[in-house]
Amino acid sequence: MHQTSIVQRKRKSLRRQRLARRVLPFLASLFLATPMAGPVTKSMAGSSPSEMQNIKFAFSPQAQFDQTLRTTYNALGAEQEGLRFETFAKAMTGYLNLRQAGKLAEDKQTLTVVDFDLPSTEKRLWVLDLAKNEILFHTLVAHGHNSGENEATNFSNTDQSNMSSLGFYATGSEYEGKHGHSLRLQGLDEGFNTNAAARSVVMHGADYVSEDFIKQNGRLGRSLGCPALPMDQYAQIIDAVNGGTCLFLNKSDAGYSSQYLNQEKAIAALAPQASAHGLS
Repeated sequence: MHQTSIVQRKRKSLRRQRLARRVLPFLASLFLATPMAGPVTKSMAGSSPSEMQNIKFAFSPQAQFDQTLRTTYNALGAEQEGLRFETFAKAMTGYLNLRQAGKLAEDKQTLTVVDFDLPSTEKRLWVLDLAKNEILFHTLVAHGHNSGENEATNFSNTDQSNMSSLGFYATGSEYEGKHGHSLRLQGLDEGFNTNAAARSVVMHGADYVSEDFIKQNGRLGRSLGCPALPMDQYAQIIDAVNGGTCLFLNKSDAGYSSQYLNQEKAIAALAPQASAHGLS
C-alpha cells in the first residue's frame, strides 16, 4: 500500500507538471495581450476546473476594460485627489469612444473632468494627462446661475437658460472675448449640450471663482452657463486643454444619457488605444 501511494503521488505530480506546461504559456500570452493585467499571485498548476473557469472569466473583455480603467485611475492618484472612480469611468468611456469616432485631436491625450455631484465649495475640476498618468490641475469651477446655488441641480441646452449643460465636449480654439482669454467648446451630446457654441458657453477665468469668494459668500459665484475657472489658473488650463481635447461635465441622476457612454464600443476601442495612446 505504501509503494502504491508513492506511485500515485508521482503520477499526480507528472499530471500537474503537464498541465502547467500547457496552461502557463497560455496565461502568459493573455497577460502580454492584456494592457493592465495584474501579476500572477500563485501558480496555476493543479488548478481545479472551477478555478480555471474563474481565470477565463478574469480575462474577459469587460474584465480587461474594468481593470485597465482601475489601473489607470490608481496610476493617476485620482482617488487621493477626490475624483470618484464612477465619474472617472464614465469620462474614460466617453474619451475612448470619442477618439474612436475621430472627434478628438489624435496628438493629444488630455481629459478634463468636472463633477457637479460636488458642491461649488469643493475642487471639482481635474485635468488629466493620460500619456503621463498625471493630474495637471485640480481646482474650483463654477456652474450656471440658474443651475443652483452651491450645488448644481438643474441643467439645460436652451439659449438664455443661464444653466450649465452636461455631457461631452471637444475643446476648440482660444480667443479674446468679453471675459478676456477664453476657449471655445463644442458640445457633442445631442439634446444636452449641442447649443453650447450658440449660447457662447466657453471656458474662461472669473474673479468669483476663488477661495476668498467662498469665504465671503459660502459658495462660488455663478456664470451664465460657462465652466468658469480661477483667475490664477485659467490661462494655464486653457493652454493645456485647447485644440480638440475631451471635456466631460458629470451629474448623477440628472436624466443625462449619451451614445458615448456605450461600454461595448469603448471595450472594442481599448486595445488599439491602449498601445497607441499611452494607456498601457
